[in-house]
Amino acid sequence: MATLLLMVIYLAFIGLGLPDSLFGAAWPAIYAEYNLPISFGSFVTTISFFGTTVSSLCSAKVIKRFGTNKVAAFSTAITAVALLGMSFTESFWPMCLCALPLGLGAGSIDTALNNYVALHYSATQMSFLHCFYGVGVSVSPYILSLVLNGEKGWRGGYRIAVVIQVCIAIVLFCSLSLWRKVHGKENGEEEQNGKELSLKEIVKIPGVKVMWSLFICSCTIECTCGAWGSTFLVEYKGVPVEKAAELITFYYIGMAIGRFLSGVVATKLHSWTIIKIGQAVMGVALILLCLPVGGVLPGIALCLIGLGNGPLFPNFNYLTPENFGEELSPAIIGTQMAVSSVAIMTTPVLCSVLGQVLGMGIFPIYLMIFFILMVITMWRAGVVFGKKKSCGRN
Repeated sequence: MATLLLMVIYLAFIGLGLPDSLFGAAWPAIYAEYNLPISFGSFVTTISFFGTTVSSLCSAKVIKRFGTNKVAAFSTAITAVALLGMSFTESFWPMCLCALPLGLGAGSIDTALNNYVALHYSATQMSFLHCFYGVGVSVSPYILSLVLNGEKGWRGGYRIAVVIQVCIAIVLFCSLSLWRKVHGKENGEEEQNGKELSLKEIVKIPGVKVMWSLFICSCTIECTCGAWGSTFLVEYKGVPVEKAAELITFYYIGMAIGRFLSGVVATKLHSWTIIKIGQAVMGVALILLCLPVGGVLPGIALCLIGLGNGPLFPNFNYLTPENFGEELSPAIIGTQMAVSSVAIMTTPVLCSVLGQVLGMGIFPIYLMIFFILMVITMWRAGVVFGKKKSCGRN
């Protein structure tokens, strides 16, 4: 039963990933159809991640009241409705309107399932959870690349994603009682022991701001690649739109592989060690991306960025109970999802503005800056959490 429940949770994370890569891959076709500036895509992503931030900050109370099972099921249904609305829009601003419920649903799913797996499962299963997210974000651009030149265009890709999302929501609703059978709880009673804290109280906890910084850097790199990688290939490297959508698929495949490998080695390596290995791979990839070379090399570099960055987010999350204790885990994970959403909401926007002004050649430099900040923050994390462990032994 526990394995079956884990499969359901993995399926939910495929549903979480589906919308996240769809817009970035479709945007070159959308802005061409609507005759918009490249940077206008940031309005959609900003609104979406504003919704994600709001739902993440409210998640501890919502999960405590309704339970992870119901939150995941209803939130997945909401994202399906939002994607369907986007597929029928005939102008830009209705698409922005649909982005809000899409973000609200995604934030609830992300926080609820990350906290649940961190509390009830192992580091391996946490990495596999995010590996399935990688499956979701890999599928969307691939589907889009197949239908982009068809009669329905990018809308056809969105509607296929809606069908998949509806099927996932049905499975989640049908499995509501499974959570009770596995843990003897149904309505989220397993989360009742979580301590509710104000944002002001959470900020004062040693190490919280350090982890926020790591999440911000990792999510900036991840989502800037997803949102603008395709545009970078089209506008700066001269890659055709269809080929760019295909190449960006390999970025997400790299992310999924990185998370899968993280799960495989998690039984032998600590999460901090896996994080450092991932950062080393990402550093090499960013150097390759900065080279003034065309062809397949930029696609390979993006794939390696996904491979290296992929394990970071799940391992950061899994470390939350270890870093701060199980009682504080739900509240802190909620804030970690919120700051991640803020980063996703703002930093790709900055990249798009810089790209509009300076050209998309700024894209790899922008990623490198956040990578350097991440490395510096990792050193600080070693100091802070090393002290906390020492205090715990004393």
